[in-house]
Amino acid sequence: MKKLLAFSIIIFIISSIQFANAQQKFAEIGNLKLISGDVIENCKIGFRTFGKLNQDSSNAIIFPTWFEGTTDDISRLIQKYSFLDTTKYFIIAIDALGNGVSSSPSNYNIYKIKSFPEITISDMVNSQYKFISENMNLNHLFAAVGGSLGAMQVLEWSIAYPDFVSNVVAYVGTPKMSTYDLLWINTQLNIIETGKKYGVTEKEIRKSLAMMMAGIGKTPDYFTEKIKPQDFPKYINNFDKEYSNIFTMEDYEFQLKSISKHDISIQFGGSMEETANRIKAKLFFIISETDLLINPAETKRFAEQTESKILLLKNNCGHLAVSCEIERCRKAISEFFENK
Repeated sequence: MKKLLAFSIIIFIISSIQFANAQQKFAEIGNLKLISGDVIENCKIGFRTFGKLNQDSSNAIIFPTWFEGTTDDISRLIQKYSFLDTTKYFIIAIDALGNGVSSSPSNYNIYKIKSFPEITISDMVNSQYKFISENMNLNHLFAAVGGSLGAMQVLEWSIAYPDFVSNVVAYVGTPKMSTYDLLWINTQLNIIETGKKYGVTEKEIRKSLAMMMAGIGKTPDYFTEKIKPQDFPKYINNFDKEYSNIFTMEDYEFQLKSISKHDISIQFGGSMEETANRIKAKLFFIISETDLLINPAETKRFAEQTESKILLLKNNCGHLAVSCEIERCRKAISEFFENK
């Protein structure tokens, strides 16, 4: 009985520590100079940590957020699905600029004395580097892991700070936006601009955006298989809801614009070959063959140029392919980290 009680206490203590680590935290990184020359004054970074940093600080992994995502979402991915091993690695989930948690249009200078400057994915990464190197006092990362917009950020990490990170896992992302990607992005921006011009409520604009994202986030086969015609009215009614007051429409627009400019080869005159030569980290791409949101062609080409490890997913979940094969992806990432 005493052994059982002692074991229960130990489990409780471990769980309490993990819960405390996963709590939302914030770091002030001072003024952040942007690629444009503008400055985000008193820039704030949101983050959560999981696991424990080892003695030589060699097990740190950053995990930046995806579009519309927060570190609370990453927390569920890690704690519920064990997407990354917290017994081996110290994971730092980071809220990307513009996501409503870190410095964003919705929370920057609430008195609107100054407006939030436009940002790029490079700015997101530079803010993270400042936070990791100055606030966390780390001079190297074992890995950077990210999906979608997060994947774009970790690929930017690999060229912006090539000596700082050893391994990069990018899933359902791209090294640069294709014209197909730019079409849906500009369609959404047009919906926002037109809606604001004619006084459409934010809720109705967000509803239209969410419906469009749902349509291209998965595949036609997924919808016809999972949603029966008689269930469609209930499904469509789910979009008639209150949308996040953390990630506002203004944040949505700013992050969307930053994605539209994404191209890790821009400082190399558009040469992907020169870009590939810049990278020192080992790369692992998880690619969805059925992705209708981020066209996989650019990623496939770049993976070949860099002779990277690739996992091709061919399910009907489209951009959300990883969530439909999460255990397979989890194992593949673990093997990538372990096979040196």
